[in-house]
Amino acid sequence: MTIRLLIVDDQELIRTGFRLFLQTQHDLEVVGEAADGHEALTRAAALRPDVVLMDIRMPRMDGVEATARLTASGCSPRVLVLTTYDLDEYVFGALRAGASGFLLKDASRDRLLEAIHVVHAGEALLSPSITRRLIEDYATRAGPLRPRAKVADGLTPREREILLLVAKGLSNPEIAAHLVVTEATVKSHIGSMFAKLQLRDRAQAVVFAYENGFVLPGSPG
Repeated sequence: MTIRLLIVDDQELIRTGFRLFLQTQHDLEVVGEAADGHEALTRAAALRPDVVLMDIRMPRMDGVEATARLTASGCSPRVLVLTTYDLDEYVFGALRAGASGFLLKDASRDRLLEAIHVVHAGEALLSPSITRRLIEDYATRAGPLRPRAKVADGLTPREREILLLVAKGLSNPEIAAHLVVTEATVKSHIGSMFAKLQLRDRAQAVVFAYENGFVLPGSPG
């Protein structure tokens, strides 16, 4: 299967660099480019990409707003945020808006290819180490942003426990070891939890847990 890509960045040199490399890959097709969020929305609607490589800081409409509008639209491609700074203030906003992960612009070519395939496969590009840094960033904020969603009441005690561990940055193998269960069991619970909470991936689960008070800023890890 060929993965259709849309590159969104306000710097033409960066877009060109990504395009020249990515179009050498047999399973990737760069279907278009955009210089800002407004253009990204128009191009995405017309071209129907599978994955959007999204810059954050752009004129007219930034990557956070563009991501929110894309993930709420009918085409709803996967969004991989590209950023110059590790966990700047825009990254968390992009994840909350529905991005499936983020990658530093100075990442290696192999890492970029891996990221595209991971996001296209429906997984979140949010490793445990990145999750922990995200948590540290969120811990400086002033607690949950809204009352706990009623949909969370449908979680089983085990699913609540696993949501807490996901939000604290544990990987599936680490959760399995902590709970003394198999990794397959953990994956089953996570799949059920995602379905009940209408979450797409681990990134959204972390955001949900913090915004709904399952994990309070400053709570022990």
